[in-house]
Parts: sequence; C-alpha cells; structure tokens
Amino acid sequence: MMRIGDLDRRIVVQRSTKSYNEFNDPVYTWTDIADVAASRIDVSDTQKYAYGMTFSTKLTRFVVRWSALIRDLQSSDRIQHENLTGFVKGVKETRDGRRRFLEITATFGS
Repeated sequence: MMRIGDLDRRIVVQRSTKSYNEFNDPVYTWTDIADVAASRIDVSDTQKYAYGMTFSTKLTRFVVRWSALIRDLQSSDRIQHENLTGFVKGVKETRDGRRRFLEITATFGS
C-alpha cells in the first residue's frame, strides 16, 4: 500500500508545443505542466552495442498522487528527473483505490 511519505522524489512533467519557423520547419518547445512528488522504481535496464557505440535504456515507474492533469499524460510527453529526460510510455491507476495514486511508466536512454 502506497503512503504519501513514500513520495520522496520530484519529477517535472513536460509537454511539447509545435510551431513553425520562417522556413516552415516544425519547431518543438517543451513547457513544464506539473512538478510533483513521486516515488521511483527502476524496473529494467538494457545495454546494446552497435556501430562501435553503447546504447542504454532504463524502464522506470513513478508513483504520484492522482490528478486529472497527470491522468491525461500522453506518449508525446516527457519527464525530467535528476537531470535525466524520459519519455512517457503509459499511465494507470494503482491498486490503492480509485483516484488515489497513478503509476507513470517512462523510458530513459542514452
């Protein structure tokens, strides 16, 4: 069972807006839409070697308090956490009861 005291980290949720420059090229600007307390669980990590380079990804789950704003996150949104940027893969309610906590799954890579 999740408790409010378990939310010992901070995440910033960002959403992009698309505009166009003078050459009609799309330009994306990231805007902070939420700064919330969260707990973090690292689910898995992988490393791949290709073309003489190392690529690593980490799947992380954050649990936050329920809010309509967080509930409507999309796969085009991203999360800033400890100077890392991750992209949202999914959002779902936890088993702690209706509208109490949400679980955000995100991937971080390099």
